[in-house]
Amino acid sequence: MRIATTIFLTDETVTPVRLARELEQRGFAGLYLPEHTHIPVSRRTPYPAGGDLPREYGRTLDPFVALGQAAAVTERLTLGTGITLVTQHDPVDLAKQVATLDHLSGGRFTLGIGYGWNVEEAADHGVEWATRRELSRDRMALMRALWSAEPTAYEGEFGSVQASFAYPKPVQAPRGPVVGPRTLIGGGAGPKLFAAIAEHADGWLPIGGRGLTESVPKLRAAWEEAGRDPKGLQVVPYAVLPDPGKLAHYADLGIEEVVLQLPPAGEPEVLRVLDGYAAFL
Repeated sequence: MRIATTIFLTDETVTPVRLARELEQRGFAGLYLPEHTHIPVSRRTPYPAGGDLPREYGRTLDPFVALGQAAAVTERLTLGTGITLVTQHDPVDLAKQVATLDHLSGGRFTLGIGYGWNVEEAADHGVEWATRRELSRDRMALMRALWSAEPTAYEGEFGSVQASFAYPKPVQAPRGPVVGPRTLIGGGAGPKLFAAIAEHADGWLPIGGRGLTESVPKLRAAWEEAGRDPKGLQVVPYAVLPDPGKLAHYADLGIEEVVLQLPPAGEPEVLRVLDGYAAFL
């Protein structure tokens, strides 16, 4: 099983360069970074985990800039977002960022996407909360058109793009309906999410990894009903606090990668946690 990590990198934590080098030297498989452009002070949306919103949410580094630094100082470490808030981006710009990072890293990029939870943050980007899933689907389709091998036009409900020359292209070859880098969708288990994964992704980023015994068979059924290759589905438990029993359970479910949570801390504390996680490599 590949052991990757995630962390809220901020202006107060270990730097992307130091962390990426340490991860690769120690044999970890990857680094995934979350995204929040800003957190409105007067927000009304409760923190999903309960209690006060942790300080790091309002201080996160831009994941693409940070992952670009990580890519420049590593050769094997995979790089990913967990998750990119697609609805908060111009899709033409985002398609270029994603393809450039994947190209420069030699195909090491995973695009983790999701629908978000902070209504106020999304509203400042002009996102109508009730249609955010449909908007995300539309923007992903537009980006796939730009990533296609030949100039391809796209006309959607929320946006369009002319047939265009758009290079570089993501490294990975198309997989059924999926064009672009490895794409995983985060979110809670349910028919809508599983239908989206089967339609335009390579798999699922379940936060925390709970309830997979019941959820994974339902996802597999939706995947196969959509005509996808049963061997192609990837389930990657995300932001996991590990123990041997939990990782053994994931392995029994056929899971090949897990993403462990690191603390949003300075270099000494993060390295101490990595020392502890080394037992799972």
